[in-house]
Amino acid sequence: MELTRLLRDQKRELEEGLKGKRMVEREAENYFKDILKSKLIKVVTGIRRCGKSVLIYKLLHDKNFAYMNFDDERLVDFDTNQILSSFYEIYGKSFNVIFLDEVQNLEKWELFANRLHRAGFNLLITGSNAKLLSKELATHLTGRHITIELLPFSFREYLDAIEFQEDIKTTKGISLLKRELKNYLDLGGFPEIIVEKENPSIYIRELYSKIVERDIVSRYNISYKKTFREIAMSSISNPSRSISYNKIKKQFGLGSDHTVKNYISYLEEAYLIFLLNRFSYKPAEVEKSEKKVYVIDSGIINNASLKFSKDYGHIYENAVAIELLRKKAFNPALEIYYWKNQQQEEVDFVVKQGIKIKELIQVCYNTSDTKVKEREMRALLKASKELKCRNLIVISEDREGGEQVDWFGTKRKIKFLPLWKWLMNISV
Repeated sequence: MELTRLLRDQKRELEEGLKGKRMVEREAENYFKDILKSKLIKVVTGIRRCGKSVLIYKLLHDKNFAYMNFDDERLVDFDTNQILSSFYEIYGKSFNVIFLDEVQNLEKWELFANRLHRAGFNLLITGSNAKLLSKELATHLTGRHITIELLPFSFREYLDAIEFQEDIKTTKGISLLKRELKNYLDLGGFPEIIVEKENPSIYIRELYSKIVERDIVSRYNISYKKTFREIAMSSISNPSRSISYNKIKKQFGLGSDHTVKNYISYLEEAYLIFLLNRFSYKPAEVEKSEKKVYVIDSGIINNASLKFSKDYGHIYENAVAIELLRKKAFNPALEIYYWKNQQQEEVDFVVKQGIKIKELIQVCYNTSDTKVKEREMRALLKASKELKCRNLIVISEDREGGEQVDWFGTKRKIKFLPLWKWLMNISV
């Protein structure tokens, strides 16, 4: 049977493609090791090429598992009954683990997954579209799955990947670490760029094009293709800026806010960007607020966007946003917002857990600019008073320590941390 041959080829390609390659340990591995024996369906989502397949293969490589990659145009004509028959033909009765890769490309995949789950198989799934997965999971697999989002390498994983072993308690070690932080912010964290030394410009432009054209324009049959591409490029070229659906509608001459909202949601669902809402205790105001847009990897900003020079202030803020998103992946109770008052004073990040505001974070690349520093700290103090939060942090290039600040009777201690220390979870 042709399908059986295709599945054998896919498994061989997976194993041979990873043979001899150094696979960096991901921070998600311990989480998955703990749940691997669970009867729940395990789902890993994230942008293409962030390492989802490698993560699962590392967990399964010593087990007899069936594998199928739906990111393969040759599979469009086969139905799910043929798939299961081919699995039995290849693996006999001795397998009980099935790995379905890029499953969103299979029509009604959730029904197939449900059937496999009911049949007692240990099922692991990857996907690169947040909405397609979450919608079907919520509808058909409620309470029967565990989902985690995987991002490109964190700075900690990047340092492991390049085998950085300097003593960061020394001047030399700190200097070399700061050099690697700049490299990390320039290159981003896609594993094949860091480990396999792929050319970042060629690699990321090809990846960006594939996501935009195949995963969005073709999948959703976008009507205004040229306009959508322009909105996508504008979104990745302006990280950490506020966006308004109405302003984008006027800028690009579209007919409705609804079209803009759909276009932005497609970019978010494909994990190219993510949005933060303005904080409010009123849910309706949160939903209606202007959004701040961030890019899922700084390598995309530097290699696929229209930026002609590096704005490290915005790149620093984008890096903090990505790390907060990574923390949320392991702690779904976390909520992340930005804060802005009527005077348009702003705090970059409000971190909330349950009913409590856990911390307020301001990113200020250059604290030597007195006016900028005073503006940022004033906003922090006002947000601190309004939100009743005293855990205040300023993340910058170099400064660390604490400072007592007084603003018209509001007194707070503000902690300063360099970005590299914050990314490595090192406290003041």
